Amino acid sequence: MELDIRQAMPSLKETFRKHFKVGAAVSTRILEAQGDFIAGHFSSVTAENEMKPEEIHPEEERYDFAAADRIIDWAGKNGIAVRGHTLVWHNQVPAWMFLEKDGTPVARERLLERMREHIRTVVGRYKGRAYAWDVVNEAVDDKTDRALRPSPWLDIIGPDFIQAAFEAAHEADPEALLFYNDYNETDPVKREKIYELLRSLLEQGAPIHGVGLQAHWNIYEPSLAEIREAIERYASLGLRLHITELDLSMYRFEDRRNDLDFPSVEMMSLQRQRYEEIFGLFREYADVIDSVTFWGVADDYTWLDYFPVRGRKNWPFLFDEKLRPKASFWSVTDAARTGTKGEEDE
Repeated sequence: MELDIRQAMPSLKETFRKHFKVGAAVSTRILEAQGDFIAGHFSSVTAENEMKPEEIHPEEERYDFAAADRIIDWAGKNGIAVRGHTLVWHNQVPAWMFLEKDGTPVARERLLERMREHIRTVVGRYKGRAYAWDVVNEAVDDKTDRALRPSPWLDIIGPDFIQAAFEAAHEADPEALLFYNDYNETDPVKREKIYELLRSLLEQGAPIHGVGLQAHWNIYEPSLAEIREAIERYASLGLRLHITELDLSMYRFEDRRNDLDFPSVEMMSLQRQRYEEIFGLFREYADVIDSVTFWGVADDYTWLDYFPVRGRKNWPFLFDEKLRPKASFWSVTDAARTGTKGEEDE
């Protein structure tokens, strides 16, 4: 019966082919286990971890491209696009990047050169094979009145590290689309901080092409109005928009309950409704949204398992733990085929 369901269900990437790419975050392990399924439903992939500095550049004189190469090679063989993720971030960066050999903090110019060399090497290796890059990830502060998040990049180089990163990436691959990527992108306060950063980069002539909206949302919030306002605000700058890390948690972030072995009927119903409304909005703005990427493939694995509550399972995707389509999948694909909850297909 499960095989019949999979054969009968429409392909996600084909359903949205006229609107935008549909992507998934993957690992080499996931590709080995679910490669055929992923190739059937997704038109792009993002390495969840294998292209981050800590993984790909563990020591100053040593790069480890093995895992990233496998993802790139798999995508090439299957005709699937690749979003590179991520070049400059405050997390998952090896400690050596910010230190001299004697353990003292590295000087500004030395760190700038290390950053540029890392970007030139990684982007250059995948030139023409990764069509887009999250160049700078999560640099905006969302907890205080500060514009930028405290980090070694900011502390040592200063705020111009962001523009320098974009310039290095553009130099390494002039054809790649370059993005600033962040979460809480719909929160009105942080939205304006991100907007001002993007506006400043454009005014300074930075080679930035778009903004990545991570979209780590849940079945209760943000509101559709907040998502719409964020889309319109960023698009007003003339930038392209990618939804880069979409998932819909069954819990509000502050909810610490840990008593469910499976989602309730109400949770499943809310998730179905939310996915239909959100994808309807994405289709409505398909003139500025080029890509919608889930931060995972199916409910068998998600970074939301055991985070932020230890031992708690989550179910944020369109496919269940056995890769079967959930009610959310059918609401999203049915609405797209009929043209409801968004612009009708012509």
